[in-house]
Amino acid sequence: MAVELIEDELDEQNEGTEELYEQHTIRTDAGQEPMRIDKFLTGRIEYATRNKVQKAIDAGRVLVNGRPTQSNYKIKAGDEIVVYSHKEKKGEHIIPEPVPLNIHYEDNDIIILNKPAGLVVHPASGNPSGTLINGVAWYLRQQNDSITEETLPRFGMVHRIDKNTSGLMVLAKTDNAVTSLARQFFDHTVFRRYIALVWGDPAEDEGTVIAHIGRHKRFRKLFDAYPEGDYGKDAITHYKVLERFGYVTMVECRLETGRTHQIRVHMQHIGHPLFNDDFYGGDRIVKGTVYTKYKQFIDNCFEICPRHALHAKNIGFKHPSTGEQVLFESEIAADMQQLIDKWRHYVKFRGNLVSDTK
Repeated sequence: MAVELIEDELDEQNEGTEELYEQHTIRTDAGQEPMRIDKFLTGRIEYATRNKVQKAIDAGRVLVNGRPTQSNYKIKAGDEIVVYSHKEKKGEHIIPEPVPLNIHYEDNDIIILNKPAGLVVHPASGNPSGTLINGVAWYLRQQNDSITEETLPRFGMVHRIDKNTSGLMVLAKTDNAVTSLARQFFDHTVFRRYIALVWGDPAEDEGTVIAHIGRHKRFRKLFDAYPEGDYGKDAITHYKVLERFGYVTMVECRLETGRTHQIRVHMQHIGHPLFNDDFYGGDRIVKGTVYTKYKQFIDNCFEICPRHALHAKNIGFKHPSTGEQVLFESEIAADMQQLIDKWRHYVKFRGNLVSDTK
């Protein structure tokens, strides 16, 4: 089995509502002879060095039979070794830059950021600088000039959200916090609540979408839902109707898994693409009338919120140091709130929209 300990290839199209750590499990066979775990993993993991393995072990990102281990532990037959690996590109250097940050909360372990729409989270070939992580690097260096990418790997990024999604995300400031949050994301115990405006009028007040998400088989820039078979990665989204406007609906989406473009793909899959989502068919009139005034109204809505209508409103998890459950909440971004208010006004003055718009 060849896995990569800290980094994995991930291109810029994988910028999504996504967890950035994944778990690899290695089970030793019945004939395994005793061997230091750092030596064993160096031989089993692609691109690994003894030093990199030892750092991962020291940071608690390697478990043996469910518990953190030490570099001198000697593996034996039947051991289950779990390695948490980071899914970032190799060879990138993050340059600190003074990018404005909206810090919602901060302590010695974590930073909760309220990301505006339009800000890319991490450098990639299409966005080599000016990203949120460049700004975080600058901010942390102002606090402590000894901080480097080596001493604080990836500047604590354990998940990310789309460029054009607004709202909350968490970053870790210490290795222990990285490990704690990575495990919580992988175990699906992090609470993530999003608010979305979607096309159409869902038949049910709430529901769950269960469908694997993987690269679209024809259009590689996109992702698609695959409800049958094993293609892609398992994904689960719970949704609940908050307010109905006839032609569009405001819903909350709670993520059980974190896959690239998960909410956008799942809502499109059930026939309710996000409003103004140019990747998944929401940037055109999906429901409504043929009248010119309605078309003009929709064009005005697109101008008010020139991106897909999705906001990461809540995030909750066990605090890495205290173990207490914490929950953070943000106000819906101004452009999206203005869009919602415009639909409320439309419904109020046009009367209740008929149910045959479903």
